[in-house]
Amino acid sequence: MARITPRERAAAAMAMTYLLDDPSPRVRLALAEVLADTPKAPRAVVMSLAEDQPDIASAIILRSPALTDADLVDLVGRGSTMTRALVASRASLSRAVSAAIAEVGEWAEVLTLLENSGAEISRTTLKRLAERHGADGDIRSLLLQRDELPADARHLLMLRVSEALAGLDLVRVAVGNERARRITAEARDAGTVSLAGSTAVAELPALVEHLRIDGRLTPAFLMHALCSGKVDFIAAALVNLSGLDDRRVRSILSTGRMHALRALYEATGLPRDVSAVFVEATLLWRRAATLPIGTLLQSVSTQLLDRFRSERLDATAEGELLDMVEKLNIAEQRQMARDCATLAA
Repeated sequence: MARITPRERAAAAMAMTYLLDDPSPRVRLALAEVLADTPKAPRAVVMSLAEDQPDIASAIILRSPALTDADLVDLVGRGSTMTRALVASRASLSRAVSAAIAEVGEWAEVLTLLENSGAEISRTTLKRLAERHGADGDIRSLLLQRDELPADARHLLMLRVSEALAGLDLVRVAVGNERARRITAEARDAGTVSLAGSTAVAELPALVEHLRIDGRLTPAFLMHALCSGKVDFIAAALVNLSGLDDRRVRSILSTGRMHALRALYEATGLPRDVSAVFVEATLLWRRAATLPIGTLLQSVSTQLLDRFRSERLDATAEGELLDMVEKLNIAEQRQMARDCATLAA
């Protein structure tokens, strides 16, 4: 194919620009189809066609390699819902364009983006999508299927699920509003503890900070995590709350004496009577770690209750904390009974 001269190229561009004013949509549609796959199509023509009526713009927005990331971000920002959906459907999308759609897109565009296997979506963008659209079941499901979803965003989606369940009329009628709130709160805490145990160590600081900002790093929750053996999470939480460095905190948790442990827990703001329970729980986990695998050992919650039962005063902060430990212990025993029944069946 013979190369055209610069003068011929300029003349062709001018002719195509003139066709943009043709009153017949068919003419502009034919022009869009011709230019849709051309990398060196005249920029002014391509940009004008991208903002034409949807059936004309779609070919350009979906296929044109002449559109840069900046062009696509601009189209997302000032375009219609249809325009954003078309951008989200392109065969490949950069992280920058995906982030733009996540920031301003509504349900349909976001769903299209998440279903597009050619779209690169950063962890930060996934978290933003969880914040904006976590209440929607379809979007929530697609987000939870992604292994790269950050732990704090996963926790946020878990909260959205619990809120949805608590709001169901069937649940409120069956168990009552107060009991529904209590059951939901307990399930939420249990789910958060489970999430803390399955989160990579490198992601724990972000998860801990998210929980701290959300007001969920309560003594009861931390004790739940400790009794459940989420030691890495506890270490990350103590680093966050005490201001000490990670190496120092882990050293005290693994080998520090009782006074050092108590000072560590009290550096987070825990009162002395409550810190004593945390110290005892930490020592119990140390003991468990030294025993051979398979050795029968009472749960930490059982041993804590045996240790503090005679001292417990229900009106104290220590008493409230031990009440939570007792509830956890009951839940453990019920789960153990279910497991045994399943094995015997």
